[in-house]
Amino acid sequence: MASTPPVDSASSTAFDFTDAQRSDQFQRLRKTHRSFVFPMAIAFLVWYLLYVVLAIYAPDFMSQRVFGNVNLGLLLGLLQFVTTFGITAAYVSFANRKLDPQATALREHLEASGAGRGEA
Repeated sequence: MASTPPVDSASSTAFDFTDAQRSDQFQRLRKTHRSFVFPMAIAFLVWYLLYVVLAIYAPDFMSQRVFGNVNLGLLLGLLQFVTTFGITAAYVSFANRKLDPQATALREHLEASGAGRGEA
């Protein structure tokens, strides 16, 4: 079993990444990410909980037939899946347009400054 060599604090990459995390560039990336993820997560949770609450407390409403043997509860349940795929597609588009360029710029800056390789 190989042992891990001791880390010299002068060449530790943890310090470099801590500085990178505190940088304006990283904070902008984090704020951009959170500006999409938090509202979308809250919206989806509200939508999901609404479905559950309706199923529990409004069974007559949920059992209304829409066509044939398909009722409102079934349609709303299937829309949960559609919503999930829609959110995923929206996030991929958002990440490609907003997050990836910022992350690439941050990574290039870190690589240029020697962060992650123990260089200062």
